[in-house]
Amino acid sequence: MIDGKRILGLIPARGGSKGIKNKNIIEVNGVPLIAYTVIEAGKSRYLDDVVVTTDSQRIKSISESYGAQAPFLRPIELAGDSSTTLEAVLHAVRSLESMGQSYDIVVLLQATSPLRTSEDMDQAIELFVEKNGQGVAAVSEVTDPPVLMRTLEEGGRLSKWLKQSSTIRRQDMPKTYRINGSIYINLVSEIKEGLSFNDNPIGFVMERSHSVDVDEESDLWLVEYYLGKNGMGKHT
Repeated sequence: MIDGKRILGLIPARGGSKGIKNKNIIEVNGVPLIAYTVIEAGKSRYLDDVVVTTDSQRIKSISESYGAQAPFLRPIELAGDSSTTLEAVLHAVRSLESMGQSYDIVVLLQATSPLRTSEDMDQAIELFVEKNGQGVAAVSEVTDPPVLMRTLEEGGRLSKWLKQSSTIRRQDMPKTYRINGSIYINLVSEIKEGLSFNDNPIGFVMERSHSVDVDEESDLWLVEYYLGKNGMGKHT
């Protein structure tokens, strides 16, 4: 809770995945991937409850064993490849309300961002309050300047992503950031059809070493590297 506002930490984690099989619960350093997010969320000073929304009984059980609540299973129609995160969030908020649990703020935490810490979460929440409840999205600095990016058109012709000269020293290029997907914060009252979490207007800047989003096998290697480098070690 902060400023008298109840805050829900919500972790969406469906059973299926296109890339890595059982991605949300694959073991990383001997611990299910989702557990890293559950454990760090449990350390937050501001999250009143940590809830996992999933269609998988196995994910539900694992999440609960690490301290999260998983009081319902998401309908299968909201857990397919074409299902959206917004649909899952709306279902979770409504389901919790029907159980008598209401919140003012939702902090959306993707299970595939295991390096994001409780300090990251709390600082993002503080920024949200400082900005009077404007939506927050976590970002990290990119290493590849957009001015050097190209699309490849028919015939192999390169087309600039940005319509400006790329003859510029790298050190003179402005810093640019990407949505890293690890933290989104919104008022419950604004979570409606048509909302895009990626379009939240306020950026919370995170270290790149906390911002890895696990999408393919190589990302798992990077997570293991940072777990060792950052001294996060093995959660027990």
